[in-house]
Amino acid sequence: MERQENKRGYPENVCYSEHLKLDELKKRAEGLGNGYISKENIPPYPRPEFHVTHLKHDTGGDGLCGIKESNGFCVPGPEGPGKLLWWSLMVRPEDIQSAERRLLDQIYPDRTEEQAQMQQPFLGKFATSPAFMDSSRLGSYRFTFPLEELLTAYSQQLCSGAQPVMRVFKTVLYKQEVMHAVLVHSPANQELFSGYPLLPDDPNSVCAYRDGRFIWRPEAMCNTHSYEFVRNNNAKQLEVNKLSGDRYYVWDNVAIALHVEKGQVLKFSTEQLRENLTFCERGTPITTHPDSFDKFKDAEALVTSLWPGYPSELEHSLNIQAS
Repeated sequence: MERQENKRGYPENVCYSEHLKLDELKKRAEGLGNGYISKENIPPYPRPEFHVTHLKHDTGGDGLCGIKESNGFCVPGPEGPGKLLWWSLMVRPEDIQSAERRLLDQIYPDRTEEQAQMQQPFLGKFATSPAFMDSSRLGSYRFTFPLEELLTAYSQQLCSGAQPVMRVFKTVLYKQEVMHAVLVHSPANQELFSGYPLLPDDPNSVCAYRDGRFIWRPEAMCNTHSYEFVRNNNAKQLEVNKLSGDRYYVWDNVAIALHVEKGQVLKFSTEQLRENLTFCERGTPITTHPDSFDKFKDAEALVTSLWPGYPSELEHSLNIQAS
């Protein structure tokens, strides 16, 4: 693994051109002294498949003002040959419900209607990592866009109407976080990024793209492991047992990196930007400067000044844990 420092000053260990599953990542990480990924005897937890149709981009007050001024998203800082605009998967309450149903159908395909009605929700007990939280570690302001809308805008504005190309960018290991990054770029830059494999539609891959949605198969959903996943095969029920103490392990997520040339802006109307904007409470641990976070009243005032006369009040972001 290649050890480096990201633009926020955090150390990271990187494997380019691969989306490594945890078993392989453990082998690659031997000797790094990471006490989280090397842990053994983690209690059983579910391995669902999420079909994600929305992406989120979190930022602070300065970033919000820049987005409003530019009428869209660009990468600030020194100009180079090209920059990456980072987004994350937005797993919504309905996504976790459908993932739960898929997992049940996979494990107990022949369960009766009565058994299906007896089944209690369980997946939310495990969806506790920052990837599923309403809060943000990057800033108080969240833009949430339908994936199709975002990719259509990217295609029309930055790909001359062609379909964007998706590639396996990298796997990054932080202290407790594992990030699988997908690179999205214009077909005009095929040669520039040819060293990264195309994103496969493989049932065993961590992440795939199919029918207008990202298919995500997380291998570590929990911030802390407080529950044990139990299969009751006699009753054909998936159950949850509370553990006597918390267990700590890594958690994973998927990030989407949109390539933009220097000076390019992924533009949206003023109404689209405001419509897709919500407020986030401060998450932990933060991965940016504390000044990127505002109190809700201050956020309301800032948003009102940027979008005067907008008919609706600023709302809080509602993610998995709101369900």
